[in-house]
Amino acid sequence: MIYEQSWKNKENVSMHFGGIFDLDKKEQELNEYQARTTIDGFWNDNVTAQKVIREINSRKEWLDAWKALDTLCRDTKSLIEMAEEAQESSFEAEAKRDIEKLRTDIENLELKNMLSGPDDEKNAFLTIHSGAGGTEAQDWAEMLLRMYSRWCERHGLKIFLADMLEGEGAGIKSATIEVIGKYAYGYLKAEIGVHRLVRISPFDANARRHTSFSSVFVYPEVEDDVAIEINPSDLKIDTYRSGGKGGQNVNKVETAVRITHIPSGVIVACQEERSQFQNRERAMKMLKSRLYQIRREEEEARLSAIESTKKRIEWGSQIRSYTFQPYQLVKDHRTGTEKGDVQAVMDGAIDEFIKSYLLESSMK
Repeated sequence: MIYEQSWKNKENVSMHFGGIFDLDKKEQELNEYQARTTIDGFWNDNVTAQKVIREINSRKEWLDAWKALDTLCRDTKSLIEMAEEAQESSFEAEAKRDIEKLRTDIENLELKNMLSGPDDEKNAFLTIHSGAGGTEAQDWAEMLLRMYSRWCERHGLKIFLADMLEGEGAGIKSATIEVIGKYAYGYLKAEIGVHRLVRISPFDANARRHTSFSSVFVYPEVEDDVAIEINPSDLKIDTYRSGGKGGQNVNKVETAVRITHIPSGVIVACQEERSQFQNRERAMKMLKSRLYQIRREEEEARLSAIESTKKRIEWGSQIRSYTFQPYQLVKDHRTGTEKGDVQAVMDGAIDEFIKSYLLESSMK
């Protein structure tokens, strides 16, 4: 039958993939972490205790996912064997569905296994900057902001618009969003780089084709217990009136906050909260995360541990091109992955590009 061949490579899935995912090691680590919770005085240090609990939950999540996968594998195998014995073709459609689900679940678990970096599970800050080109480039930056917002919605991730500088006439010059959810940074780090748009400009009266660029940068949110020392004397803090479209305090009092870290030149801003205090707190969190990312990049560059961190956002070195006219195609230049449904991509269907990049990066 048709599913007999499909099953051939899935028959020993437990034996093959169990080793790849280091399940024995994860179970051993789970036991070790659980043992630490029984030590007297474990909860005296709440910060350390919370870290241990997170590690326990992480291992449990892995092992539970594997058990569910292993159960599906065994059930599907039994279903096929029953169908073969009974020579009953009505089982074929059900078996094919189970095999496809098994394949998808294995691929998802394999992808999750690649997100094992120290920051991959964390929330993320994603920043978009429009390139040269005025209104056209600013419109493209806003389109990217919408694309990532839709992607977050698809994956159940929460977003918070921390800062946005509107363009002159249309679009945005820049925007920063906080993406809240597990593995937000692990996935979105695949989007770091320059994104190129080719289309007939709606702002050109002569309907000429234009090329626009916007850069995307992503960095992980830093937890409060990470040691990032910031000397208050190194900070320049400015307040200004928010530039939003409404709200109790907007354009009335100086609630927006911009912080410049003088030694590094890093500038962060937040204007979306209702009070200056809240904006300052969130801006400091953003600054801390940026400085942490810089420190990580410096360490990785010295050790040459991750080749991708050597790449810098520069015009002309685009990672992906989005062509609207004269044909429709989105192509990732790092992996060669292509998709012809441009509208779906702009609605947030970018998983193929993210997965391809992560898979290729893991093999380098």
